[in-house]
Amino acid sequence: MSFFAILFALLLEQARPLARSNPIRAGLRAWALSVSRNFDAGKSHHGWVAWGLAVLLPSLLTLGVHWLLLWGLGWPFAVVWSTAVLYLTLGFRQFSHHFTSIRIALLEGDEMRARELLAQWQQVDASELPRSEIVRHVIEYSVLAAHRHVFGTLAWFSVLAAFGLGPAGAVFYRLAEFASRYWKHASRLQAQPASPSLERAAAKAWTVIDWLPARMTALSFAVVGSFEEAIDGWRYHAQRFPNDNDGVVLAATSGAINVRLGGSALRAAHPQTTLLVEGEVEPPDSGSTPGREPEVAHLAQVVGLVWRSVVVWMGLLALLTLARLLG
Repeated sequence: MSFFAILFALLLEQARPLARSNPIRAGLRAWALSVSRNFDAGKSHHGWVAWGLAVLLPSLLTLGVHWLLLWGLGWPFAVVWSTAVLYLTLGFRQFSHHFTSIRIALLEGDEMRARELLAQWQQVDASELPRSEIVRHVIEYSVLAAHRHVFGTLAWFSVLAAFGLGPAGAVFYRLAEFASRYWKHASRLQAQPASPSLERAAAKAWTVIDWLPARMTALSFAVVGSFEEAIDGWRYHAQRFPNDNDGVVLAATSGAINVRLGGSALRAAHPQTTLLVEGEVEPPDSGSTPGREPEVAHLAQVVGLVWRSVVVWMGLLALLTLARLLG
């Protein structure tokens, strides 16, 4: 059942991607803001209460609807529900249009346009980036976005669905990422900034929740890319990046396609901006990994790496579904 829900969601998302401005995203922001306003009193335990309400409550509601449909109406309705939830939480098209636009601009030799698109995507100052650095940052942002929108969501959905919890895992993972990102940048908002306790609670929870999916993504890239180099990068160069989980994914990517990643981070173009970019991540700010200088051709390799990894994941899920049906 999980395999078919994922397959239908991916096909639907490719045919009709979710619009950037949609009521779901606006509702999430309003929910996170409401929770922080009403339950964030500045103490450590208040931070965990607010995080639990923001992340666990919607996940439990998703699970409740799944069980109601499964036991009340039958498994086809539960599959439809899982597909709908995955459509909202899983997918390439939620970030890939940025990647595609920048890639086209670079292929056409329009580096100024590529810088503008990168700056708009991540709200950073990219006005003086050389061509190779534009490519490097696009690879880093895109790979991490693919991990969070696709592979991490797939991992949590698949694991919890195997225990009969339906699409709750996908909601749990995406909300944990959103809460950490939203409250980390809440101090830039004019209204009701999150307390340091709430920011720490969300960040700690996200680090734990993303630990296993990040390593599953890195292993997937190693399997479909250059295996030995990807594993070596994971082992020896992940610490070059400030975030441990992101470092594992980026170091494995660097080895899998033999590209240099890491280095100076881009700085926010408007530090006090209230815009919260979907899929926004902290860029690396450290020494670079070994590998070739980033080139536009590496962008095509990234696309192939990600799609081959999706095929591997779907193949494994198909085999597990078949084994379950035959068993």
